[in-house]
Amino acid sequence: MRKTIYQFFFGAAAFALIAIIGVLTPSDVRACASCGCTLSSDWDNLQFSSTSGLKLDFRYDYLSQNQLRSGTGTISPADASQIMNNGNPQEVEKYTHNNYLTLGADYTFSREWGVNLQVPYINRDHSTLGTASDGYTPGDGGGQYNSHTSNIGDIKLLGRYQGFTPECNLGVLFGFKLPTGKYTLTGTSTDSTSPGPVAIDRGLQPGTGTTDVIIGIYYTNNITPSLDYFAQATYQAALYERDHYRPGQGVNLNLGLRYMDLHIFYPQVQLNFRYARHDVGENADTVSTGGTLLYISPGVSVPIGEHVSAYSFVQLPIYQNVNGVQLAPRYTMSFGVRYTF
Repeated sequence: MRKTIYQFFFGAAAFALIAIIGVLTPSDVRACASCGCTLSSDWDNLQFSSTSGLKLDFRYDYLSQNQLRSGTGTISPADASQIMNNGNPQEVEKYTHNNYLTLGADYTFSREWGVNLQVPYINRDHSTLGTASDGYTPGDGGGQYNSHTSNIGDIKLLGRYQGFTPECNLGVLFGFKLPTGKYTLTGTSTDSTSPGPVAIDRGLQPGTGTTDVIIGIYYTNNITPSLDYFAQATYQAALYERDHYRPGQGVNLNLGLRYMDLHIFYPQVQLNFRYARHDVGENADTVSTGGTLLYISPGVSVPIGEHVSAYSFVQLPIYQNVNGVQLAPRYTMSFGVRYTF
């Protein structure tokens, strides 16, 4: 009993330390605060493993950004069109439908050392009324367009060390996001006064054009023999500006709880926190980017065979506070399959 209490309070202290790091670190994630899924599938997938060998993970995330928000509430398209953004009319976006396919490969060299590769493929449809609309119909000269992108995104390469404790349950992450995704793709103008191709917003491109540094910390432990938990924090920042655009720095915090006594499936729940500041640069939207988000993500993982298992989560917003006017999802769905060699 004393050992269980000690483990719980040590884990709580570790998570508090992670949260303090996240609060004290200047932060921001990517283009728009609500463009990506903050769910962590690292826990029993690829990272946080002390078993040597290769593991593969294939994950699909779907989120439809179809709700205009400003601050902590929703806003109508008509009201959004009346807002001024740096002295200019506010752009009114219609929707952004995102499909993310991510192939993950993880190799554990020993109980202490491992490396992880994440290769994303992004399929995205976007439509905007531009800056000269009444919120429902576009106006001439507003830069309205439709776009469809289907490309490789920015690859992440991370190393980890988890030899700080005998159980190897406290670790650090370190690595880079590489500029492998395209950032100069175009959409199709829907403005009759200015037909032809038009540049897609930099925050909606498959890549940022920058190399980003990524660092993180994580901790896993048991509360009881059948109940375990994890805490994870990651910080990401671009090392330079590319073509007058620099994605904001960012922090993600994840806390998860999992029940292990059913054997045929393992129910889980996560809290996912994300804090994002504005993007910067002449080609960046320096007003309607960034924000503070908190999600709850119930899910389940199911062993299929000796080497294969599947998992699924739904991510639901608890708190959304976005800068400016942004499209946000009402939910996010995630599905994945992993294979251990």
